[in-house]
Amino acid sequence: MGQVDVVLAPVEVGGLTLRNRVVVPGHTTNFGHANLPTPRHVAYHRERARGGAGLIVTEAVRVHPTSAGRHISLGSFDDTSIPAFAAIAEAVQGEGAALFAQIMHAGRQANGDATRTVAWSASPLRWTSGAAVPRAMGRRDLDTVVDAFGATATRMQLAGLDGIEVHLGHGHLLQQYLSPVTNLRDDAYGGSLDNRLRLTRRVLETVGAATDLPVGIRVSADEFLPGGLDVAQTIEIVGLLREEFPLAYVHVSHSAYHGSWSLATQMADMSFGHAPFRHHAGAFRRALPGLPVIAVCRLDTLGEAAELVEQGEADLVALARPHIADPHLVRKVAEGRAHEVRNCLACNQGCIARVELSLPISCVVNPEVGAEAEWEGHRARTATVPARRVLVVGGGPAGMEAALSARRAGHDVRLVEAAPRLGGQIVAAARVGGRERLGLLVTDAERAVREAGVEIVTGHRVTPDEVLTGGWDDVVVATGSRPARRELPGGPRVVDLWEAVDLAEADEPVTGTVVVLDDDGGWPAASLAERFARRGAEVHLVSPSAALSPKITTYSRLALVPRLAEAGVHVHLMCSPAGAGPDAVELVTSVGGDRIRVDKVTVVVDAGTGVADDALHRALDTALAGRAGPRLHLAGDANSPRTALEAVYEGRLAGAVHTTVPDPDPFLLALTR
Repeated sequence: MGQVDVVLAPVEVGGLTLRNRVVVPGHTTNFGHANLPTPRHVAYHRERARGGAGLIVTEAVRVHPTSAGRHISLGSFDDTSIPAFAAIAEAVQGEGAALFAQIMHAGRQANGDATRTVAWSASPLRWTSGAAVPRAMGRRDLDTVVDAFGATATRMQLAGLDGIEVHLGHGHLLQQYLSPVTNLRDDAYGGSLDNRLRLTRRVLETVGAATDLPVGIRVSADEFLPGGLDVAQTIEIVGLLREEFPLAYVHVSHSAYHGSWSLATQMADMSFGHAPFRHHAGAFRRALPGLPVIAVCRLDTLGEAAELVEQGEADLVALARPHIADPHLVRKVAEGRAHEVRNCLACNQGCIARVELSLPISCVVNPEVGAEAEWEGHRARTATVPARRVLVVGGGPAGMEAALSARRAGHDVRLVEAAPRLGGQIVAAARVGGRERLGLLVTDAERAVREAGVEIVTGHRVTPDEVLTGGWDDVVVATGSRPARRELPGGPRVVDLWEAVDLAEADEPVTGTVVVLDDDGGWPAASLAERFARRGAEVHLVSPSAALSPKITTYSRLALVPRLAEAGVHVHLMCSPAGAGPDAVELVTSVGGDRIRVDKVTVVVDAGTGVADDALHRALDTALAGRAGPRLHLAGDANSPRTALEAVYEGRLAGAVHTTVPDPDPFLLALTR
């Protein structure tokens, strides 16, 4: 295996020997109930321990109700929480991994809407416009928080966990005290570095006295804020703490919880590229020899992560989203099956986007996230189901997932795609500059269906007669959707999304002005607007919505906005277009009806929602009324135009459930719970 061997070797951290150097770092799941872990957490973490990780760190465990924010977050507010955390520890350790608890107080961003508590911080500064203004903590508040950290650490030891990670980063409460940007106090907790360190020192002292477990810290190397903490300052802070406390490790992340580009770096999407902040870990390791350093963020594959260890930039590597996408990635690599790993797309659609909506995390490429126990039980119950003949029509994300899942359920499967190759609309989306990583979805899925032995036919359009006379037991219709294209009477020519991709990536860039109409608020319009602009066109992005790209998670949108600005894209919100001649468009504002004229328009892109391509399903549904024939199932955009997240999920259900059991409702109901 070569280079990757370095991360598969054991390592000692805080007196604890880990079986390898691969960490599943803390990441919010929204699986909690009443701020306690649930069986979903147990199954989720067990699967990643079973997959070979050496160390798993829990998502942030809030130490006090003022940090809870929502009931689906985790907390340890009294001793009744101990059994729930013990269940996770038993599951993880039973699979050979170690478990640390990440303990924290969120501070000002725990707005308290759900708990009806006021946010606490160093100073009364909101984290973004429109957010709650926190209360500057008083003496009793500070004592309460310090005691809460100690009590939580004690509970984690009683629950049988292996260690503690105190969160000093990501713009949470302790960082709010450490940073001169958020700490404007003039008392013993503000001003000088020594004063700004006071709360953190008290917390680490209390935690150390409350437990004999190894204690590591997580920090933000750089806040990416004017006047904020940078790498040199944070190294100084960690160096001072190391002199006073027996730190097990430093987990080097970055960012502040701030409504700017800084927050987008915390969950760096595909626009950032691989390991964009690897230099941070290297700086800490060089400055603090002997202190184990964990590197994190967009370490997309184990092989790429191993580079950091091999080159002396880190001692351990933390991969969060790759473990969401494929919990068995370490075991697969260790067994020489790296080609079987399903890659994280860094799209942020199923993970952090759902967290933002207060929904449990999922994953575009792994529909089983958060329902590991249910899917394991389903496979056990259906292991001896007789094979059926399954036809899947449509080779996009839904169709490929349906074919693969049906084949893995033991069925004989044929997958038919009208286009010359598999992939559906993802092929077009991945052609747009900056969105190439989407192509991994197609590459991984196509490899899997071929290796599974699915019969694949491309370049053929299925007819209803073929289906009805083919002797199939089940038919999954996953024919996708087609883009909409609305005319602009009296205006320039209008192209649909597929045509727009061809224009955006043509050898000769489009010149003049491009108007992109965005009724949907997702990535198609935003990515095309950016691409046209970067290739030299003047771009006007027009939306009837009051918000820019509302379907894109804040964690990606905060990086998108400065990129659009840098590319010179003009954004017009709450506007609708009207034709004003063969090369002109007027933008009519929703409030007041003012008209903004845009001249020299070369082309208008209609990036609105597409239309379900469901003609085959409708024809079959009509033909099968009152007569014997195959069971009919619908998946993906043919059901309703949405995103790859829904397409892959419905493909999995169609192939593994609907074609396999006569009554899928009990299992589907279990998934909703």
